Formats: sequence, structure tokens, C-alpha cells
Amino acid sequence: MQRPFLARKILAAFLTTLLMPTTVSAVQILKYSDHEPLGGMRTSFIKDVFFAEIEKESQGRLKVDAHWNSELARSYDALGVVKEGKIADMAIVVPEYTPKEFPLQQIFKSFPVGPTGAHQVEFFRKAYDTIPALQAEVARQNVVNLFLATGYPVAFFSTKPLNKLDDITGQKWRSASFWHQDFLKNTGAIPVSMPWGEEIYEALKAGSLDGLMVNVDSGYELNVHKTAPNVLISKDLWLGHVYLLVMNKDTWNKLADEDKQAIQRAAFKAYQTLGSVMDSSFDSMVSELAHNGVKIRQLSSTEVAHWESATQYQQVQEKWVKEQESKGVKEAGPTMDKVTVLLKESMK
Repeated sequence: MQRPFLARKILAAFLTTLLMPTTVSAVQILKYSDHEPLGGMRTSFIKDVFFAEIEKESQGRLKVDAHWNSELARSYDALGVVKEGKIADMAIVVPEYTPKEFPLQQIFKSFPVGPTGAHQVEFFRKAYDTIPALQAEVARQNVVNLFLATGYPVAFFSTKPLNKLDDITGQKWRSASFWHQDFLKNTGAIPVSMPWGEEIYEALKAGSLDGLMVNVDSGYELNVHKTAPNVLISKDLWLGHVYLLVMNKDTWNKLADEDKQAIQRAAFKAYQTLGSVMDSSFDSMVSELAHNGVKIRQLSSTEVAHWESATQYQQVQEKWVKEQESKGVKEAGPTMDKVTVLLKESMK
């Protein structure tokens, strides 16, 4: 008499087991903030290569919800936002925008000449991997560095004929970097500070500004060449601009080890092609500028060496080191020495 009842219990238990969800790893959404719009080389590479590799290497356990064009945080606020970890789990942080928090990372822009393409990528990776003082600066901000993106070489956009770099003597030239402003001053130009945007375009058009010393892609994207169509460039003209793609440290610590390793593998794979992508993109920009009627010329190695000497960059560096040490940044001198050695090695 108990068999039908027992059978119903067994059947119910069996059906319950079938209806239970299978054990799978939950998908974790990582929210990302970037101050630049999607479409440029860097942003497209991060989205299409690095983020795609993260999802692939984690077998779909990690997905990135990317927000571009300062949708979540402006460039100067990005470090504070990702450090807190409430609005974004990951973000692009530019050390130049936070010199108080990252004084030692200002060193990169103090060189007028440096490596390019894959050699530049390798240089930055070695710097952050082997110099403890740089690692400590990042760690103190409650973030973990996941990936390093770099900038394009410097270009000189002039409203007047520019046959050689000595022609900038006595002219008003804009640069955002305090290092480059000293370089301009030492080479005889009049350095000008001006916010990035349409104001620069209008100043060039009005003649109140003679030229712009900036990475070639930024000048291109702002259409500076339309009012300053005389351009001198070289892949060796070092910008030293680095973008840190960082994650909130608490978020990182909560990730499973297999997911941390997946992100690290994704970064390694992305690094393998970043240099060649930058080189091809640079060449495409130069060709496009020339096609648009811009008088553009690549400097010879002799001209680049002359510029390097004229900037008196080593004296500028020495002055900066003394200023930083007076502020209590004791690692300024040793870090400058280590970066100098790495930079020279990367250019052999």
C-alpha cells in the first residue's frame, strides 16, 4: 500500500534534481571608465583586443561594461573614482594629471628623445616591473595596474613655414607639459599655457599662437593642421605619455585566482601586437596629413640629436630632482637614474 506514495516521493525528488540550476561560474561585470571617446587607436585597441581577450581568457566569466568620453569620470577625476571603487571598477589614469599622487611618474616626459612602437611598450613594462618606487606609487592609491597604453611621438604644428626646428625661436608655442615648456624656452621659443580644445584652434587661426608641440594624433584629431599646416615629426621625438589601465584594489582582491590569471594572460597577449598597431597607425596618420595638403616632413637623426641637445633636458631634470627632494620625494634622484638607464637600453 505504501509503494505508490513512495514512488511519488522518489519521482518528486528526481524532478526537483532536474530542475535545479547546474553549477556554473557566475558572470562578473567590471565597469570601466575612459575619458576619451571610442574610435581612436588606443580606445579601440583596449576594447577590441584587451577587453576581448579578458572575456576569452576567463571563458566568459568576466565581461567589461565600458564607458567612454568621460561618461563616468573626467580625466582629472579618474584616479579618485577608481580608487574609491563605487562608480567604476577600472579606469584609465594618466599620471600627468595627478602629479601630487604620482610625482615619480612625471619623469617619463623629461626626455626629448626615446623609443617608439614595440620598444616603447617594452620600456614602460620594464620600468613598472623593475622599479619598486613606481610600483609603490601605484599601490598607495588603492589600485592595481592591469595594462599600459602609450602615446604617439611629438609633432610640431606651425602656422608659418617650418623648415627646421630652429625656426621656432622667438615664436609663441603651446605645450601642456611643464617639461616641454622648459624645452621650448631653452630652444628660444616662448612657451604658452592654454587649455586643450577649440581655444587652441582659434588662437592659431587668429595668429596669437604660432605653433603647437603635441603628440601627432591629438593634433590630427583637433584638426590643428587646418590652421597650422606646416609639420615636423619624427618617431624618435619622445612624448613619454603613459595611460595606466588600473583596477580598484578591493575589486582585484575579490577576484578568483583563475580570473586574475586570465586578466594577466589577456594583457600579455595584447602587448604582443600593441607596438606594431601603433606603428601602422602612425604611418597612416602621416599619409593622411600629406594627402590633405599638409607640408609634413620627418626629421633626420641629426636634426633629432640637435633638438635633444638644444633642450638642455639634463639640466631641467637636475632642477626638478632638487625641487622634488626638497618636498620630501626622496626617491626622485634614484628613480630618475633608473629610468635613464632603461631608456638608453631600450634605444640600443
